[in-house]
Amino acid sequence: MKSTRPPTRRRTWPILTAATTAVLAGVGPTAPHAGAAAPRTQEIASSVLGRDYRITLTAVRSTDDAYAASVRLRVDTYGDGGWTESDRATVGAADGWFWYPLTGEGAVCRFSTSAAEPAPVDVSLLVTPSIGCSEPQYFVIEDGRIHT
Repeated sequence: MKSTRPPTRRRTWPILTAATTAVLAGVGPTAPHAGAAAPRTQEIASSVLGRDYRITLTAVRSTDDAYAASVRLRVDTYGDGGWTESDRATVGAADGWFWYPLTGEGAVCRFSTSAAEPAPVDVSLLVTPSIGCSEPQYFVIEDGRIHT
């Protein structure tokens, strides 16, 4: 018995398969350029201690896992009429947080700073709504540098 399918249809499967594979693999004309997009970030807390320090907590979405994130503690010092980054540290493990709880309501359980020198910083963040808040993590800022 002879097939009633048109011969052109059989030839489109390899083409469609190759095109689908290329798109899923991230190659070909529809692929983004490597390194073109920076990871998505969202500031989750900030504190300014006079004109000495500006301390910021930022959620940084993972480029490997859409649900994971890191938290960056950044210290800026004031000088020459503006703020300049003087140090940064990771709060907890890299990609050790969940993006959605970190960027949602109630993400910061505790963010305590002081203008004392050295300046203590305490951070506790929401792990998930069902788990609750993380154990506090403590940092000290001295001369614009972060110490754990």
